[in-house]
Amino acid sequence: MAAASPESPAAVAPVKSKPAQGSHRPPRQGESRLRAFIKILLPPLLGLAVFVGLWALVSMTSPQLPGPVKTWHSAVEVFADPFYRNGPNDLGIGWNILNSLGRVGIGFGLAALVGIPAGFLLGRFEFLHRMSAPVISLLRPVSPLAWLPIGLLVFKSANPAAIWVIFISSIWPMIINTAVGVQRIPRDYLNVARVLNLSEWKVFTKILFPSVLPYMLTGVRLAIGVAWLVIVAAEMLTGGVGLGFWVWDEWNNLNVEHIIIAIFVVGVVGLLLEQLLVLVANRFSYGEN
Repeated sequence: MAAASPESPAAVAPVKSKPAQGSHRPPRQGESRLRAFIKILLPPLLGLAVFVGLWALVSMTSPQLPGPVKTWHSAVEVFADPFYRNGPNDLGIGWNILNSLGRVGIGFGLAALVGIPAGFLLGRFEFLHRMSAPVISLLRPVSPLAWLPIGLLVFKSANPAAIWVIFISSIWPMIINTAVGVQRIPRDYLNVARVLNLSEWKVFTKILFPSVLPYMLTGVRLAIGVAWLVIVAAEMLTGGVGLGFWVWDEWNNLNVEHIIIAIFVVGVVGLLLEQLLVLVANRFSYGEN
């Protein structure tokens, strides 16, 4: 039988088709960075640009309101020497920020020392929870500034009265969130602890604290936000040194640029405090990995 000739179809080896060049090419490093920029950074940058544009437009129609450019130049002057001292009532913005943070730190710290243990007790013991529920429901909706006259009456001084307002305003989120976290622990865990005859300290360290920590940190985050909101209003009424007093003093001087600067400072510091607590919450989160 004759062999197939090279020209015959049987002698032709099948040829595999190559994929088109560039059809499934992996993205280059530059393209990946561009996509990350568009996805992550572009939306907030556009939001800020729209905000600044609206601000500039409103300032054109309202001459009393300084525009972004004028406020920026004023901010450069303010932050050129933030820690100057020209007397007890004429301090740089740096001193005002530190004094406000100091009051918030003291009031918030005292609220944490009282509120977190109280939340554990209220969540752990049903009798205490039922006994305190009407008191918390009655006092929690009260406006923070309504507590300021009580502080002035008791402490006879503006600084501890402002700390008292921060304390009483920020304690409720920590009590409520901690108590809710304790109440949501599965009863089987506590029943096993009772069968094993664990001490209350063992129950707290091995069962309660690890399970309640996410709820507790959420309460802490809410509390620091409330404390930072309250301090500005409290300092406006009590005077002294602080961002609230600085805003009120600049209003009396009709220096609107400094008021706008203070608004941005309050927002930035509050954002940094919240992000710091988010990092702490992520660091100490349980149940992952």
